[in-house]
Amino acid sequence: MDRICYGYVRVSSKEQNIGRQIAALERVPVPQENIYIDKQSGKDFDRPNYRKMVNGLRAGDVVFVKSIDRLGKNYDEIIEQWRLLTKKKDVDTVVIDFPLLDTRNQVNGLTGKFIADIVLQLLSYVAQIERENIRQRQAEGIAVAKSKGVAFGRPAFALLMKLYRIPY
Repeated sequence: MDRICYGYVRVSSKEQNIGRQIAALERVPVPQENIYIDKQSGKDFDRPNYRKMVNGLRAGDVVFVKSIDRLGKNYDEIIEQWRLLTKKKDVDTVVIDFPLLDTRNQVNGLTGKFIADIVLQLLSYVAQIERENIRQRQAEGIAVAKSKGVAFGRPAFALLMKLYRIPY
């Protein structure tokens, strides 16, 4: 049975560019028809194309991702998805940006798996901390903007009525 290579691409919004991730997958090479793309937040794991890819995987297939945080945005999701792919689905998983996370080349069997698991735990932790730092910086930026009088949200209803000269 031949191994089929798949790639998964995720961006957090429709405005973000997927080109960098797709180019990395094509260099591996992953066939264009086997690249699954989701354009939505990593805050939850409701990603239809990811689920479609996972449902079609067979033991021995290979899944490529550009970076570990494409599997999830927090520690628990990344670990859960890694285990789903490598243990339950029995597919090899390759993180292009981090060659130690390539289950195709498990050095010394159990030792290789142990090293990959440690690296995975560490990188998942770093992804979680990065997400928390981004949220903190965002909150600080909003607080500074509010202290300078920057308005957030839509205009008040009365202001809209006045602007469009609609009597109320």
